[in-house]
Amino acid sequence: MTTVPEVGTEDTASFAPPCRLCGAELRETVVDLGKSPLCESFLTADQLGRVEHFYPLHVRICGECLLVQLQAYVSASDIFSEYAYFSSFSDSWVEHARRYAEAVMERFSLGPESFVLELASNDGYLLQHFVERGIPVLGVDPAANVARAARERGVETMVEYFDAQLAERLVSEGRSANLVVGNNVLAQIPALNDFVRGIAIVLAPQGVATIEVPHVVRLIEEVQFDTIYHEHFSYFSLTTLTRLFAQQGLEVFDVEELPSHGGSLRVYAKRAGDSAHERSRRVDDVLEQERLGGYDRIDGYRGFSSRVVDVKWKLLELLIGLRRRGKSIAAYGAPGKGNTLLNYCGIRTDLVEYTVDRNPHKQGKFLPGTHIPIYAPERIERSRPDYILILPWNLQKEIAAQLAYTRSWGAKLIVPIPAPRVVGWAP
Repeated sequence: MTTVPEVGTEDTASFAPPCRLCGAELRETVVDLGKSPLCESFLTADQLGRVEHFYPLHVRICGECLLVQLQAYVSASDIFSEYAYFSSFSDSWVEHARRYAEAVMERFSLGPESFVLELASNDGYLLQHFVERGIPVLGVDPAANVARAARERGVETMVEYFDAQLAERLVSEGRSANLVVGNNVLAQIPALNDFVRGIAIVLAPQGVATIEVPHVVRLIEEVQFDTIYHEHFSYFSLTTLTRLFAQQGLEVFDVEELPSHGGSLRVYAKRAGDSAHERSRRVDDVLEQERLGGYDRIDGYRGFSSRVVDVKWKLLELLIGLRRRGKSIAAYGAPGKGNTLLNYCGIRTDLVEYTVDRNPHKQGKFLPGTHIPIYAPERIERSRPDYILILPWNLQKEIAAQLAYTRSWGAKLIVPIPAPRVVGWAP
């Protein structure tokens, strides 16, 4: 019988990389998903016959600071210099950003005399709401193609990687920030301490930093293994986040639990000792929830690997069973998480014929590793598949609404996470 390695069973004689937060040796495995290509490395037709590079998706946890992490097998510049993800193609995410912008403008009394800095600002999907109110902004993003889209929206954008050195440069130019925003970027930073040190440097004396990250507790409890990919170097609990910020002179004073990306945390941080922002009870509540679940120690991460294997088997059984019955299957979306799922499960065009995506930068290309072709969404109406596998399952409601027309020929939707299932249409 094949056994699935669990947390704590890794061979201690093997190579143990250092923790990127505290430097301790990483001896404990959370899950090993084998090898996959970079999840945003979409292929053109003439690249299909060339060699593809696959890298390990071996997730470890630090026994000292409990940071869950992947080793950085490729540099950030290999991933982010030309980026295929444009935030504005998700209507629900743009709305999420609008609600956030309105809330923080009111809560922290931001106006024309303020300065807002966003790290990994993408195509200006968020900062555009501050620009509309006459609030000075600056976006920092390493991808030149998405920065161009931001500038077209009137969002000043700097094509660079944010770090402590850039923060010092901004401060020397008189650009200390009243609000620093970092949505879904912290997980993508290999040099964590330098990045957070930069936030501490650029933050105005009574400024606030808000950071959104997927919550590792949701990843574990809802078997969201497909959110593991090479772009995501780290996976955070609030327990670990408070330690990371404290090391750089920042204090977490509030936290919100969000439904986005399968369950995220929005953390509010200030300079340590700043009395302008009182500590919310919500911080202690979430820390207590993590303690009760065992996430302040190794125990909370045990058993995850075997549950991942179970999801894989059940998804393959479902898809193979449908194909044996002569049913056609397409997919919706080409997100990073989808490429982890498809490559780990070994799903190719014999099971899923094609996928569609609203992003024109992905259309006409092929998914990395699996070589499943990507078309515009109109392809679904032309080919009329019997089943549609939703790869960005965190946007299930939004996508189901877009696909409502497929009910006319009896199509059904498949959601793979947290357990593969065929879902009914909402009334």
